[in-house]
Amino acid sequence: MVKKLITSLAALVVVLTLAGAAFAHHGGAGYDMNNTVTVKGTVTDFEFVNPHSQIYFEVKNDKGETEKWAAEITAPSKLARAGWTKHTLNPGDQITVTGNLAKSAAHTMTVRKLIGPDGQALPLSEAAGE
Repeated sequence: MVKKLITSLAALVVVLTLAGAAFAHHGGAGYDMNNTVTVKGTVTDFEFVNPHSQIYFEVKNDKGETEKWAAEITAPSKLARAGWTKHTLNPGDQITVTGNLAKSAAHTMTVRKLIGPDGQALPLSEAAGE
């Protein structure tokens, strides 16, 4: 009886620990959610991959120097339901990205709004594409 109780408690601890990690992963803890930035740049690569798609682009800073940036966007399954494909963004495309900077890495952000090469906002979820 005691062994069964200890096993059940141990299983509960494992489940709660894993659930906490899953919620932490989807939180904004790694980003400065109080400040939003907008940058314009040129796409160098677009990775339509799990768990989050990635956009790599170059931005000219105030001194005219090229900076390499990376932006995390939502899962490709969500983007696909909003009409995206792996060719929605291509090297050379001009984009404007609005989002929150990463706390631990310069020139890294999470996307909140994305203006595509045609000057129109790209939907970031299926609800936005309706």
